[in-house]
Amino acid sequence: MNDKTLLFTIVVLTFLVFFLLLISFKTDKTRLLNGVLLNILLLLMFVSILMAGQMYDGILIRLLFFIAVLIFLIVWGFGLYIILVGCFINAIVVFKRERRSIANMLTLFIGIILFLFIVLGNINFEKIPSILKYILIYLEILLVYFMLSFYNYFVSSLLYGIYKPKYDKDYIIVLGSGLIDGNKVSKLLGSRIDRAILFYKKQKANNKNSKLIFSGGQGADETIPEALAMKKYAIEKGIEEDDILLEDKSKSTLENFKFSKKIIESISGSNYKAIFSTSNYHVFRAAIYAKQVNLNISGIGAKTAIYYLPNAMIREYIAIVFMKKKSYILKVALISLIFLLYVVINIIVTKI
Repeated sequence: MNDKTLLFTIVVLTFLVFFLLLISFKTDKTRLLNGVLLNILLLLMFVSILMAGQMYDGILIRLLFFIAVLIFLIVWGFGLYIILVGCFINAIVVFKRERRSIANMLTLFIGIILFLFIVLGNINFEKIPSILKYILIYLEILLVYFMLSFYNYFVSSLLYGIYKPKYDKDYIIVLGSGLIDGNKVSKLLGSRIDRAILFYKKQKANNKNSKLIFSGGQGADETIPEALAMKKYAIEKGIEEDDILLEDKSKSTLENFKFSKKIIESISGSNYKAIFSTSNYHVFRAAIYAKQVNLNISGIGAKTAIYYLPNAMIREYIAIVFMKKKSYILKVALISLIFLLYVVINIIVTKI
């Protein structure tokens, strides 16, 4: 196979993966497979550009070739170190602006893990006992797997974020996130309500009336249900009380959707269009929960402080892992089995 035939084959594969991505995304925007397909698409495009840059002349081709090579060199040579430094910088910023908690220390933990990974990568395995060598290699493999898995989740989440809703919704569900001082809407929760109100007003401008459903029960440290506090906040923002519905029994995101769905169906049956509002980092996982209760709904995200996003995204990924724990256990078991076979074969070959 000559170079031109190979390039043509890769270009055809690129278009095939592109159409598969379109079909998969349209069928279910919450699939992690969407991230896998997008990454394969980008890889094929990258290879195509590199090959075309070596085979053809032209300003555009050369420019794309230069950009692709530059990106490759930066990612391959400095990518891990950039992430490492970024994690420690973010940890310092979060420590200054947020309370000390495990949830707010995740970028610090990731930074430490990456540092150890870099150290392990520079160890001369020939000078350490075989058992320890295999353990370290196994840990490296698992770390690489979870790094790639997180990256795929991140890409899937970004892909979901391109969703642009139509202003034809009958209901806007706002997901709760806890109150401060027992009865006050937090800044985070306020941003979710504000995002819903903005969508509500844009619908009004397009001659479409809708109901706001504030969803959130009463926690152990709260004096009133979240839904009621959210309602008071919205009324202060100028929303008419007649356009507000309360779901004040839920204790989790899954229940937010389960109980809100009951309210919607008690009013409109199965003939309705809805959307939900939450924090931007939470939209993807929330949409998975909505799917679990057979609620056909997409989400819009409220902006979150940039410094807060890394910890939040890591928390979301951990939650995704636990949500799909059977799948992740199976994958880790498969990796472990393959590695064990590698160790056994390597020991046998060494003794021979």
